[in-house]
Amino acid sequence: MSETETYRVDYDEDGKVRVEAVPGMSSGTGVTPPEGACSSGATLEAAAREAGQSDLLDQFAADYPMGPHDKPQSMCPAFGSLRVGLRMRRVATVLSGSACCVYGLTFVSHFYGARRSVGYVPFNSETLVTGKLYEDIRESVHVMADPERYDAIVVTNLCVPTASGVPLRLLPKEIDGVRIVGIDVPGFGVPTHAEAKDVLAGAMLAYARDEIEAGPVAAPEAGLSDRPTVTLLGEMFPADPMMISAMLGPMGLAAGPTVPCREWRELYAALDCGAVAAIHPFYTSAVREFQAAGRPVVGSAPVGLDGTADWLAAIGDVFNVNKDQIAAAQNAFLPAIKGALAGARIDGTITLSGYEGSELLVARLLIESGARVPYVGTACPRTEWSKPDAEWLEAKGVKIKYRASLEDDCAAMEAIKPDLAIGTTPVVQKAKELGVPALYFTNLISARPLMGPAGAGSLAQVVNAAIGNKDRMGRMKAFFDGVGEGDTAGVWEGAPNLHPEFRALNQKKLERKARAAKAAEMI
Repeated sequence: MSETETYRVDYDEDGKVRVEAVPGMSSGTGVTPPEGACSSGATLEAAAREAGQSDLLDQFAADYPMGPHDKPQSMCPAFGSLRVGLRMRRVATVLSGSACCVYGLTFVSHFYGARRSVGYVPFNSETLVTGKLYEDIRESVHVMADPERYDAIVVTNLCVPTASGVPLRLLPKEIDGVRIVGIDVPGFGVPTHAEAKDVLAGAMLAYARDEIEAGPVAAPEAGLSDRPTVTLLGEMFPADPMMISAMLGPMGLAAGPTVPCREWRELYAALDCGAVAAIHPFYTSAVREFQAAGRPVVGSAPVGLDGTADWLAAIGDVFNVNKDQIAAAQNAFLPAIKGALAGARIDGTITLSGYEGSELLVARLLIESGARVPYVGTACPRTEWSKPDAEWLEAKGVKIKYRASLEDDCAAMEAIKPDLAIGTTPVVQKAKELGVPALYFTNLISARPLMGPAGAGSLAQVVNAAIGNKDRMGRMKAFFDGVGEGDTAGVWEGAPNLHPEFRALNQKKLERKARAAKAAEMI
């Protein structure tokens, strides 16, 4: 093959490879991975469409509409789907992507407590161009498919294999009784790691729904409930599903499985529900599968006083529970929630941002605890299932920014000058540089119970302690004042060697590259 030619790989329905030269196609628009893949969203998307992935990308665009930026601002989205797979019993996970991406995802997975290996099918330019990568993946799943060890194997294409059109859809659906689930999770199509969880959850539900339609399936290991169940959609603190089930009890209902599930057979029970509670509202693909199975979906969650009252009423209406039973459920728990909120007050102004999808629920709880929350930023999109929470917050004067960028969150924090900033790592870093107390949303806020009476008093202690550190943050800022920032950060024996001419030269190169790209678009 000539070094100057670009080749496109295609596959027939039997999985056989066809390789054809594409005249006039420049590097970066065929199977050749462009430089700076993680920051080249538009380039990779164009490559994926050239490789026959338009239907996939169009579905992503409908399910996960992009914001003002064309690439993720959080961690690699594939971490979300990878984490879901690693948490499931008897499920193996295999990644296909650039080695640097796989290394980072594996590192983060083990940092967050993964206790099993992550499979990896490596590739190089030759195996990518010739289609050998697909053959290697196919061989790998055949080797791994041991029904004594696994119920399913999840294979994930990262950015470059997706852009190159590696067709995981052509993998066998099942090998020796082991299910094969292939998904694409490119950073240029899936904006956040939260939504990547939905990619895998939706794919697994679709597979399980096909199995149910084909005939009898196995019951979950935990058994079946003797009451109608509500499937819970979205990862939660472990105590939250138990609290929700307790609140449903007076209405003769029970909480079903939580999706994403922890074992394959739970997917059957999840689909065999009376209704779905979209606790996290961004699970668009999963909702589509539940609706295809004829299951109604209810938004919001039993968070705080108003949220719990409204949610119990909405669930009761879906199940045609009589008004007395709904009132009994409300009367059993609302006084306890009211008491917990009264005993755990928060006095302060807080800006809130994150990428987990539960930001609106946390904001409701903070407001009912007494906090002033003028701004909520979420990296997730606006959906039908977040509407009840959005309307409640907006009635309280809260500005909600969907698909919020890091710049949005930092600008809000700097303008409002809150007593506490709750946000992602870079927001927390920026706040502390300004002497504003800050808490990391994922580890310190979302990793706490939020539902019912347990959630009502769960945030006050950590939030009040952080707000109380404002004077200490001011002293620290004054102590370190003058040590430098940016190019001059750190301790220097002399003045740092700054070369603004190098920066100016590099800026001119970037501007020329941008002009050339713009001109190419016009041709």
